[in-house]
Amino acid sequence: MKIESIISNAVIDAVKALYGQEIAETMVQLQTTKREFEGNLTLVVFPFLKISKKKPEDTAQEIGQYLADNCEAVAAFNVVKGFLNLVIAQEAWLKLLDAIDSDEKFGEKKTDDTSPLVMIEYSSPNTNKPLHLGHVRNNLLGWSLAQIMEANGNRVVKTNIVNDRGIHICKSMLAWLKYGNGETPETSGKKGDHLIGDYYVAFDKHYREEVKQLTAEYVSNGMGEEEAEKKAKEEAPLIKEAHEMLVKWEQNDPEVRALWEKMNSWVYAGFDETYKALGVAFDKIYYESQTYLKGKAKVEEGLAKGLFERHADNSVWADLTAEGLDQKLLLRSDGTSVYMTQDIGTAEMRFKDFPIDKMIYVVGNEQNYHFQVLSILLDRLGFKWGKELVHFSYGMVELPNGKMKSREGTVVDADDLIATMIADAKQTSEELGKFDDMTEEERNEIARVVGLGALKYFILKVDARKNMLFNPEESIDFNGNTGPFIQYTYARIRSIMRKAGETATGSSLISKELSNDLLSQKEIDLIQKLNAYGAAVEQAGKDYSPSGIANYCYELTKEFNQFYHDFSILKEEDNDKRTLRLVLAQNVAKVIKNGMALLGIEVPERM
Repeated sequence: MKIESIISNAVIDAVKALYGQEIAETMVQLQTTKREFEGNLTLVVFPFLKISKKKPEDTAQEIGQYLADNCEAVAAFNVVKGFLNLVIAQEAWLKLLDAIDSDEKFGEKKTDDTSPLVMIEYSSPNTNKPLHLGHVRNNLLGWSLAQIMEANGNRVVKTNIVNDRGIHICKSMLAWLKYGNGETPETSGKKGDHLIGDYYVAFDKHYREEVKQLTAEYVSNGMGEEEAEKKAKEEAPLIKEAHEMLVKWEQNDPEVRALWEKMNSWVYAGFDETYKALGVAFDKIYYESQTYLKGKAKVEEGLAKGLFERHADNSVWADLTAEGLDQKLLLRSDGTSVYMTQDIGTAEMRFKDFPIDKMIYVVGNEQNYHFQVLSILLDRLGFKWGKELVHFSYGMVELPNGKMKSREGTVVDADDLIATMIADAKQTSEELGKFDDMTEEERNEIARVVGLGALKYFILKVDARKNMLFNPEESIDFNGNTGPFIQYTYARIRSIMRKAGETATGSSLISKELSNDLLSQKEIDLIQKLNAYGAAVEQAGKDYSPSGIANYCYELTKEFNQFYHDFSILKEEDNDKRTLRLVLAQNVAKVIKNGMALLGIEVPERM
């Protein structure tokens, strides 16, 4: 049993014995003792004052004495202004270390067929362009969140909705027809998603030229600048052709559909390469081309039930004024769907495929309003999780030189970013002499692990709700709050264990008589920090916060490095102390590995 649970039960017994009243476990508030005071855990006694009818200091003194007399885990206590500081007995710490040591997944909960089913949607790419830095943050957050939810005892379905239809897709298709000359990924030597992205940029370039010419023409005919530009954007031949292509697509025109399938297949092959490099995957992929008709049918069903209303121009709307919002378009006057309609259709398909208990959408904060509306609409339409859907809203990734714009081709491409991070990790490791005595194959693999670890950790350590500035140079640093710093500490511990040539266990310590000075305060701090892993996992699940796990891993790593700086492990002559430190070290490595895995980060055995 955890020390906190032992103490908590003992406090409940103390209150009943001293004051004759039973209390709920929730009244027992334990926290880590501040460093300036003696003790390991501090009990807040203020909740008990109405029961004891005594001063805070007197209440703390009485409860402390009861615990010292009746709870083996408490070795001593002191009172500071109504706070009861408890010194935990060495044997209790050793038993806790043994419990940590005996559980390979300490701090994480198991799942079975009765566990709640959580579906997490992330990535959500468009098939008109390759993945970029913004997608990288989305994918890393989604994958990590899935691992964290599973570690909290949930079954998880990782899902992706691919935006493979719409006007933006038609823009790439039209540009390829006009300017592509039959170019393919094979003839160009480009990944398919990059090739199609180039044509999306090409469309925008030619479209802007048309708008510029038409605007000048309208202005010369006496029209105002603003009105002229607005009309030019609507009348430009390219945009008209793109809209005509969209209508043909929705009418199942065989030529348009064949072109669409061919170009999308190129994109999917490119996406798969990027996902594999990032280390993310999905259990189920949905395509908006398959869901939008379901959405239209669901809207029509809601219309028949009086949930929505049709306007004079034949468009369909949801009136959300009763919820303090406005009216939301669900079907255009020409019968084509909007994003909201497609999300309703996707929800319909998912609900039939899986008995979902919770739905989490990993989507940027520019879509906050969209998901507020979607939650209301799904609830109206009878989805049991509609009202409680979670929009995991995250901030944008910005660069030192500003925001990314895909239409202008100024994005940070995901593939380029991954390759650069790996190359930088290799160069930095070589300069620091960390590749000595390694084969080229080992160097490349460690560079991959460290480069991706640097990228993932730098992104995930930031509170997801905040906008962030991504600086690759800062991320590859073997000191400070970085992925490589944590990875290097893990590799250092694995090196220690290999040199020790033995496997120590916690039970080997608690099964015999030991001196009372076996544990130093540093070692107690380290056991206490290890014990906090479960609470960090639980809190990260409640807050949907990968950054909580990242920060825990960093704090644990710092704690170990301070201990390693002050205490010898392999050169310790006292056999019991040496065994203790080996057990501590191998469990720090275990928890680092498990914690980093929740972030999707690998840790190398050598560095």
